Amino acid sequence: MSILCGFPLLECVYCIGCARWAWKRCLYTAGHDSETWGVATAEEFEPVPRLCRYILAVYEDDLRNPLWEPPGGYGINPDWLILKRTYEDTCRRAPPYLLYLDHDHADIVLAIRGLNLANQKDYAVLLDNKLGQRKFDGGYVHNGLLKAAGVVLDAEYDTLKKLLDDYPNYTLTFTGHSLGSGVAALMAMVVVQHRHKLGNIDRKRVRCYAIAPARCMSLNLAVRYSDIINSVVLQDDFLPRTATPLEDIFKSLFCLPCLLCLRCVKDTFTSEERKIKDPRRLYAPGRLYHIVERKPFRCGRFPPIVRTAVPVDGRFEHIVLSCNATSDHAIIWIEREAKRALDLMLEKDPIMEIPAKQKMERQQTLAKEHGEEYAAALQRAVKLAVPHAVLPSQYGTFQDSEDGEGSSVESSRKHTPGGSWDELIESLFDKDESGHMVLKKAHSIV
Repeated sequence: MSILCGFPLLECVYCIGCARWAWKRCLYTAGHDSETWGVATAEEFEPVPRLCRYILAVYEDDLRNPLWEPPGGYGINPDWLILKRTYEDTCRRAPPYLLYLDHDHADIVLAIRGLNLANQKDYAVLLDNKLGQRKFDGGYVHNGLLKAAGVVLDAEYDTLKKLLDDYPNYTLTFTGHSLGSGVAALMAMVVVQHRHKLGNIDRKRVRCYAIAPARCMSLNLAVRYSDIINSVVLQDDFLPRTATPLEDIFKSLFCLPCLLCLRCVKDTFTSEERKIKDPRRLYAPGRLYHIVERKPFRCGRFPPIVRTAVPVDGRFEHIVLSCNATSDHAIIWIEREAKRALDLMLEKDPIMEIPAKQKMERQQTLAKEHGEEYAAALQRAVKLAVPHAVLPSQYGTFQDSEDGEGSSVESSRKHTPGGSWDELIESLFDKDESGHMVLKKAHSIV
């Protein structure tokens, strides 16, 4: 129509808009996601390369005669391996995993492998989710991943409880990659919610490291559990950035670049406020560690640096149009670059040579800084009106409802009789008229 008037006004506006979008997207790099974050220290990042190697060890059939070990080995003493489960052991309802008693680091580690492209049951776990189908602890989580977490906990409950009783000074660490990262993160949430099942384990003894994490929980939960869950992302990794449901990603596996490009267009024209106000939008869980090793318009990899924060807004919300978006998801690359980053940290700050007393003081200072950052993130989530975001009360629990529902929830958790973890998870839910799982009113947080 504007051409008939002698000047293509509408066409010019459209072309300028498209050119502006393309220019912004091409210039956007992964470094922009974390440019305002602080730099991680060697003390807090030290477990990451080690846990990556533990996850890689799950792929081996015989750890005494490994076939695929990385340079330097897995760092696992086969005599300290408690158990190793395969797909047959889990009836393909959860990914393979191992349980390792790490005496060198006073740690009980449950490591879960990532997605097996040749295993249809792994896809079934991912596809078992509908937007907003599963609500948990006042937020939304991925349904299939939560079920897989219940399967693993139900199978290893007795072993974990015995180990925690025998080694009261050891931490309990859940870790996983890709699909396994979502299972590990939700396992940590379930354990913290039902600590009485493991002998009233202290919350501070439970931690999780999600490597290349799936977006598996809503924003209020991602921030609230950032004191125990840590997510590690390598540069341009696509999975923590795309809010596309996991089932859609893997249904479209063979045209993944097209899907990422379409999501990139959609997210560009969706306001940040609208994303934050969506209670069913899932996010990468917990505190974020971003390994940055490439710079725009430059070839090759540079010495990696690790930035960390507990962001509320700007939480890996933009897909990076990069040829490395899928390769940066590989656990082999993540382990290699995490090791390089840690080695560089130790060169600048050799913590191994620090006296024990000074090392303890530094750890206390770091814990205090993380606590302050955690509290600030909770306050910001409330300020931005994130759905279901609440502040902890002066007694250390989250906001209770006025009619005393909070106390009834705690009472039910303390006095729940024996039963499987699956039953414990399911006890929080009812089915609505359409057959969907909904949180019982007595367990909801408003």
